[in-house]
Amino acid sequence: MSPALTSVRAFSTKAVDHNNSAPRSPAPSTTADAVASKKFTYRISAAYSAKQKRFSPTTNVFHYNPYNRVHHTAKRKSRPDAGQDAFFVSRINDTGAVAAGVADGVGGYIESGIDSADFSHTLCEHIATAAHQSPTDNINAKHLMSIGYRRILEEDAIAGGASTACVGVAKVDGQLNVANLGDSGFLIIRQGKVHHASSPQTHDFNTPYQLAMIPKKLLVQSKQYGGGPLSDQPSDASVSSHSLRSGDVVVFATDGVWDNLSSQEILRVVSDEMVTGKGWIIGGEAGTVPSPQLESLTSSTEGQGLQAAIAKAMVARAKSASINTKVDGPFAKEVQKRFPSENFHGGKKDDICVVCMVVVEIGTDQPPRGKL
Repeated sequence: MSPALTSVRAFSTKAVDHNNSAPRSPAPSTTADAVASKKFTYRISAAYSAKQKRFSPTTNVFHYNPYNRVHHTAKRKSRPDAGQDAFFVSRINDTGAVAAGVADGVGGYIESGIDSADFSHTLCEHIATAAHQSPTDNINAKHLMSIGYRRILEEDAIAGGASTACVGVAKVDGQLNVANLGDSGFLIIRQGKVHHASSPQTHDFNTPYQLAMIPKKLLVQSKQYGGGPLSDQPSDASVSSHSLRSGDVVVFATDGVWDNLSSQEILRVVSDEMVTGKGWIIGGEAGTVPSPQLESLTSSTEGQGLQAAIAKAMVARAKSASINTKVDGPFAKEVQKRFPSENFHGGKKDDICVVCMVVVEIGTDQPPRGKL
């Protein structure tokens, strides 16, 4: 098998669906003042599964509390059991804005005795801390990524490693700013359709853009023999901005999801959970619209909200696909296209991490009118 096809990605393709023609929900007012006065909150949960372990929907899940700074530390004993994948969720001071995202450690460093999980988890910890300490919400995703990366290099507390990163900042006015570097990524799902899908950044097949802390030994070797690890910069990240609406579902995920599920499969998982959980209502001229009870349906402090159901369902589906040897996933299809002589079929075993954000307009809950 070609080295590029092993489960360990190289030092440093997925087809995505872009559909921006989703039907619009009826606006409560057509005036500029009504639009500007809308305020949003973000209900967030994360789920994860390390490559070599079973997924437990009761333990491998995190429920965001906006009064908490961050969900975990970068220390090995207290970090989530997500393998080389990592995630973070943090409020941005007391502004009502939140920052969230994922990072995926690059496995190629293991040959040098370095676990890139130290890099990805430390990066997420630094980004979350920077978000919480920001005096205002006037901060963007690329800036947070830059702060996190710079602190890793300045601190010099880990042996080295590399990671992709997908960082999002969602403000109380519904504006979402995302910086994505590498082959992690995000989806925005609106009214039962894929509204936006990020594109992966790769140097070559299975070789994503990556932030790196390269050990001096590897730097010396690369100078002597050529080649060596890749090291991209936060300035290389793909940046996009989006205006969110109530009922939107934003999914941040590592390549353990994208390599095993297409965006349409992810859409089906999200739609099933939102419709079954009565977060979306289907019918009428408006098509799929958010429930008037969306705020209460996502406000559970015990992890029973729609956001948790979506995150867990997506990880479970990706995990199942990753160990399925009979159904070819996106990664297998890409291998077959690029390397026809390779006999690669089924899913791709990998660490899996999902952060699910449900967008809720504040103060829109209404008494139920008949059955949903």
